[in-house]
Amino acid sequence: MQTKADIVREYRTKFPDKPTKALARLVYKKKANKLLWKDEEAVRSSLRYIEGKQGEKARKEAKEKAEFFIQEARPYNPYKLPDSDETDYSPFVVHGKRIGVINDVHVPYHSISALTVAISFLKRSKIDVLICNGDFWDFHGLSRFIKDPRKRRFASEIQVGIQLLELLQKELKCKIIFKPGNHDDRLLHYLWQKMGEIDELADLEEIKELSLESIVRKRSPNLDIEFVKSKQIIRVNDLNIVHGHEFASSIMSPVSIARGLYLRAKASSLCGHHHRTSEHTENSIESKIVTTWSVGCLCELHPEYMPINNWNHGFALIEVNEENQTFHVVNKRIYGNTVL
Repeated sequence: MQTKADIVREYRTKFPDKPTKALARLVYKKKANKLLWKDEEAVRSSLRYIEGKQGEKARKEAKEKAEFFIQEARPYNPYKLPDSDETDYSPFVVHGKRIGVINDVHVPYHSISALTVAISFLKRSKIDVLICNGDFWDFHGLSRFIKDPRKRRFASEIQVGIQLLELLQKELKCKIIFKPGNHDDRLLHYLWQKMGEIDELADLEEIKELSLESIVRKRSPNLDIEFVKSKQIIRVNDLNIVHGHEFASSIMSPVSIARGLYLRAKASSLCGHHHRTSEHTENSIESKIVTTWSVGCLCELHPEYMPINNWNHGFALIEVNEENQTFHVVNKRIYGNTVL
């Protein structure tokens, strides 16, 4: 019979880069594990023990075994400055051999034909990770702009989006990494605006349950999905993946979106957000090739608010060579029912 330590070691082996708190949540999600631990915090304590973060005894034992030992970095603070709320902006690292990237689906204004083509291609490619790189939902009803009362309401949008996520997992049979874009963030911004009113009715813990992640997990507990923080960079080897709203100002360029991204990022990067497919390459002074890509969308191309535009449907496939830490981006356009 497996002990609690055996179970958390098994999970830590499978997810070496997952933050301890997020991994504890994943462990506790399994029904059988709820009989062993009283809550997620208890699981986190077990994980911290095998990582050597739970006192001197645990540190010594973990250091001897070495396998899961994590040396906690102590902040350099010789003057005992007061605690800071400084944001940790470390990238979210994704491992996989074949990684699909889709963005700007804008459920429920998604393009059925474009999604069908993208799913079919990624299915044949046998990807092991799918990155939903922002603006999966539209959340028209929560926007700060004038709202069309004829459009779908928030609850309906949520349900359609979860159905699509479940379908993606069923068809592609892979892990899903979900990163919010500026449209997905409309829920968070709406809650911030209403926080004063909400606080009169609920305590902080209940308010936290209104997050997009908690809604998705409650509605679809069996969905193998991991949430990335909004505006957090996703990194695949030396490739930086952003939605495009992370920059303080637009990355629009008179030449191409990809060139605009290069001018802001100065490193090999991929973005969505602008609903256009483009690629830009330059050599650095050290003869290092730097390439940037913008990926097309999978939503309707002629929305009522801007029917005339230069958008196009598209998606991307990243092929990774883990031995020499290289990657190859296949940036695809969709025209009609054809992948270009």
